[in-house]
Amino acid sequence: MNKTLAAGWILLAGFALAALAAPWLAPADPGEIHLEEALAPPGGGHPLGTDQLGRDLWARMLFGGRVSLTVASVAVLLAVTLGVALGSVAGYAGGWVDLLVMRFTDIMLCFPTLFLILASVAFLEPSLFNLVAIIGATSWMEVARLVRAEILSLKEREFILAARGFGASGARIVGRHLLPNALAPVGVSATLGLGSAVFIESGLSFLGIGIQPPTPSWGNILAEGRATLGVGWWLSLFPGLAIFGLVLGCNLLSEGLRKLHD
Repeated sequence: MNKTLAAGWILLAGFALAALAAPWLAPADPGEIHLEEALAPPGGGHPLGTDQLGRDLWARMLFGGRVSLTVASVAVLLAVTLGVALGSVAGYAGGWVDLLVMRFTDIMLCFPTLFLILASVAFLEPSLFNLVAIIGATSWMEVARLVRAEILSLKEREFILAARGFGASGARIVGRHLLPNALAPVGVSATLGLGSAVFIESGLSFLGIGIQPPTPSWGNILAEGRATLGVGWWLSLFPGLAIFGLVLGCNLLSEGLRKLHD
């Protein structure tokens, strides 16, 4: 039994189910303010305590998880789509097309991802859509390289030569024969990318250039906890543990899938 894969699935599924069930699991509206209960410690009617405005931290964590997971999942889907499309074109077409796509990929890889994201955010106002687009548009390069390498190794196989002999078009060969056999390593990269996307979204929200309050996300909840670290330690501890747990789950799942593929 692949224990790493099982542990990753359990962690990731737990976070996903909690986020989906947030409206039923949350004891209160995440934006509901009760100043008389500000900075109440964990316990009683507030399992994880309250923040500076008396908002229930458990409710904010649940709905913040929805936001963080949604941003990360859609961003990874965008990155995988771009990477698969560009890698497929480069690998199958070859020649100057391959050279052009791969040199562009190399240029993108020369810049640290965080630098690209910060530079992009500087020109766009913080919003959910822009955050997804920026993370997705700066995270496709590894997928493109993986797909290109797989297609280069597959396109001279006998079943591809037979498809060409029967008059199959290039698009049909790529879509029906090459891609289904080239996507195995993409799953490993995508799950690893999901953890990275969560970490990036949380980091940007922590810096104040990601998800903007009052919409909760783990990053901005963690940022709000800085001011009360001495008296409200729970505001920093629980979001930090959630980010750590989700990223760990993604990494374990990615490692488990890699071992399964090998």
